[in-house]
Amino acid sequence: MFPFAHATHPDSAQCCELVLAQLRGHMASAHYASSPSLGLLYITDHYAPRAQDILDHLGAELPWVTDWVGTTGVGIAANNVEYFDEPAMCVMLCDLTIDQYRVFSGVSPLSAVEMTGFEPHTALIHADGQTADVADLIEELAQRTQSGYVFGGLSSSRGSAHQFALSSSGNVQGQGLQRGVLSGGLSGVAFAQSVAMVSRVTQGCSPVSKVRTITACEGHVVLMLDGEPALDVLLRDLGVSLEQPRAAIAKVQQTLVGISAGDVHALGKSGHFEEAVMVRHIIGLDPAKRGIAVAQALSVGQSLTFCERNAQAAKADLMRMGTQIRDSLEPEDWPQEVQEAWVQTELSQPHPARKVLGAIYISCAGRGGPHFGAPSAELQCLRRALGDVPLVGFFAGGEIAHQNLYGYTGVLTVFTQAQA
Repeated sequence: MFPFAHATHPDSAQCCELVLAQLRGHMASAHYASSPSLGLLYITDHYAPRAQDILDHLGAELPWVTDWVGTTGVGIAANNVEYFDEPAMCVMLCDLTIDQYRVFSGVSPLSAVEMTGFEPHTALIHADGQTADVADLIEELAQRTQSGYVFGGLSSSRGSAHQFALSSSGNVQGQGLQRGVLSGGLSGVAFAQSVAMVSRVTQGCSPVSKVRTITACEGHVVLMLDGEPALDVLLRDLGVSLEQPRAAIAKVQQTLVGISAGDVHALGKSGHFEEAVMVRHIIGLDPAKRGIAVAQALSVGQSLTFCERNAQAAKADLMRMGTQIRDSLEPEDWPQEVQEAWVQTELSQPHPARKVLGAIYISCAGRGGPHFGAPSAELQCLRRALGDVPLVGFFAGGEIAHQNLYGYTGVLTVFTQAQA
């Protein structure tokens, strides 16, 4: 498995030492890789001014880790725990060979990275949300990969936000005197097809209406749904009236819309949204045109479903995602008696059949403990689904999956042992 560590301490140097002690302990264990080369580093914004010092400290103590990527978040995530509003960091060291990945950044983009013998299949992306046309840049980068699938998130911070992108040559080409800490643009690491992984998205929403078709729209405004004025449909589905404006507005403010292509099934068998659905806010009502304005450019023929977010829906969808990944990793021929015996063991024991090497979880900064009802409840749900596996991540200002930029979602990516 991939060695990982997490810690909090007012002093960043002391926090690094706590993390290093955990990493060394793992690397001395037979269950973990002994000399991994790719480091994932996530820090809370409390440490943003010390970002370069942290990277230099870890790099000096772990010289065999030749490549680093990561970013800043208002919170960070690790196995079974989250850190918000406190100085903290987490690290995972991925045991991959140099022909299985390439680090890239805004000054040395994926298309310009030395590609001899390397074909990017997917990529982990960290991006600055203030970058112009960031959604288009994400889509463009995804199209440079074989799968067209990328995952990651936007840096989040109450002050300065940084990204880490350091290559095995000491610098990513084009960075000049910079030593691996960047601001702005996109950075990350591309993976070859030989890096086995499973990735899923949790939207955390419950539909409150049936799936409808947009039959007329102007820009961001839905005018007609299934041939009826969109505002009339919304009010009817929510059971409110503009004759009682205070109650109606309060209900509309709690409501979002799930939008997808007309030929995409919006709802899965579980009743939750499929990953192709983009959940967006309602940003206004137009009583004159009987329309609804949403935070997404629209087109006729798209599907639209009214929905809401709450703790119960978020937990149910998170468990659904974790269960899907868990089921996809368990071999069909695994004996039933062995499965039943493992269920009786402690979660701290590595699962004998799933062969999970490590996981990255990127959630929305608006989720976390406050949204799930208790501190670290979101990460505890993941632990119940996956077992006690190496996991790191951060709470983002926007989540990336497929070729899209999401909001209020969670993106879980699990690295697994490649099939022989």
